[in-house]
Amino acid sequence: MIRNAPKVADALAHPHNNFGLLRVVMAVAVVVSHAFSVTDGRIEQEPWFHTTGFTLGEHAVNGFFAISGFLVTMSFVKRGWRDYALARLLRIAPGLIAATLVVALLIGGAMTSLDKSAYYSDFRLWRFISGTLTSFKSAAALPGVFEGNPLQFPMGTVWTLKYETLCYLGVLLAGLAGLLAKPRLALAALVSLTLAVVVREIATPDGPKGTETALRLPLIFLAGGVIYLYRDRVRLSLPLLALSLVALVPLSYTPFYKAALYLVTAWGVLVLALAPALTRRSVEPPADLSYGVYLYGWPVQQALHGLFPALGAVALLWPSLALTVVVAALSWFLIEKPALGLKRRWMRGS
Repeated sequence: MIRNAPKVADALAHPHNNFGLLRVVMAVAVVVSHAFSVTDGRIEQEPWFHTTGFTLGEHAVNGFFAISGFLVTMSFVKRGWRDYALARLLRIAPGLIAATLVVALLIGGAMTSLDKSAYYSDFRLWRFISGTLTSFKSAAALPGVFEGNPLQFPMGTVWTLKYETLCYLGVLLAGLAGLLAKPRLALAALVSLTLAVVVREIATPDGPKGTETALRLPLIFLAGGVIYLYRDRVRLSLPLLALSLVALVPLSYTPFYKAALYLVTAWGVLVLALAPALTRRSVEPPADLSYGVYLYGWPVQQALHGLFPALGAVALLWPSLALTVVVAALSWFLIEKPALGLKRRWMRGS
């Protein structure tokens, strides 16, 4: 089962992978998950939360971080720090800037209960824009916008970009210090984070959610990076993945559950992305809408709930998802894809 499974390094030599497909699926999963919290302000009704301890959206974010850790570590190792920094900046910043302005100036301007001149001159509007772009604040409200919604903030997903950016910075610093050439140090850091998760579950299992998140996302990101660094040793086994998922059930009653879940998630997502049995044919989406879906799903759902407050989670989901995909496509073709083209031209010229 394990001995005959292909290694990550061998899978990377194949022409096809499922990274793009998985990112889109996970972005859609975030939108599905948020349909529950947007309509009533609570996550307790979501089935995934009851069965796994995390919402479907949180599981999807975990998958994002695993893929990101793997790919950006590979990016630094292959490209060096200049191209790495440029690639990360142009992938994150243009789409975020555009989404923030669209939400604040267009959606907010259309949905506010204030007079338009009062809205556009309100200091809270410009504080929202600056806070979102500089510190990824996701709990900030716009003046007079979504006041009747259970949750009033219009960009509820950008908080993860703070952790993503910190992880990017961590890879950059580790690479500049030469630590990426010493996989054992990265593995030691992963073991330390894993132990910290277990200790937290033993000492304060009902502690602050923020502490759990501050351990969870870096651990999963680092796990993805470590898998790349050990690509000549880590194997991709679908049967072993199935057994690992089954093993999580008895572990769910112990303090080891969350740490095991994070590690299985990181490795499992990469198995799905790279296992030759799943990548014989290209299923790459023609456009990478994942970032746009992730950014615009929440504000679109907030706007629809503000207009049609009687809609439940399921009724809200389908029109919000369709509209989000349309807006994400505009973001990709008008903002993100041109920015990536600029990245490639600058890299060729360097």
